[in-house]
Amino acid sequence: MIREAVEFAVEAHKGAVRKGTQTPYIVHPLEAAVIVGSMTEDQELVAAAILHDVLEDTDAREEDLRQRFGDRVADLVVEETDDKTLSWLERKKGKLERVARGSRDLKMVVLGDKLSNIRSIARDYLTLGEKLWDRFNEKRRDVQAWYYWGMADCLAELASCEPYQEYVGLCRQVFGERDPRWGEK
Repeated sequence: MIREAVEFAVEAHKGAVRKGTQTPYIVHPLEAAVIVGSMTEDQELVAAAILHDVLEDTDAREEDLRQRFGDRVADLVVEETDDKTLSWLERKKGKLERVARGSRDLKMVVLGDKLSNIRSIARDYLTLGEKLWDRFNEKRRDVQAWYYWGMADCLAELASCEPYQEYVGLCRQVFGERDPRWGEK
């Protein structure tokens, strides 16, 4: 299943690069899968991590995921997928709500995704500083901090897992300690 998920994701993300870089996009879902694999041996969760962006960012269809990978994997990918017809703030509020009420399985897939993202942000922040935020749809650092710290709250069920601890540490490194006003979005 994992090999098939990798092949599917490689084809779906072909030619895409990470925002503001020349890094092939596929590096992100593969890193997310490695992170999830450090928390579980469940191949369906690892496959969902590999596939987590195919519905949101490519022409892949939910029906194809269900047929090839089964309902559990497809359901996790659907739950992880943002509705790009909404504004950035509406999408992120919706994601926080879905993750907060979601299953532990969903939280592991989301943690893989978000830890991979914050690793990239932390690395690029060291070299670009505040200019980093220009590459994002939401360019304000404080609003990004609201989202990433909010996600830490939603994922707190996984606080005993090393990837969660790394995530929180990188949030502190990039955004500093949480500002209570960030919850006022």
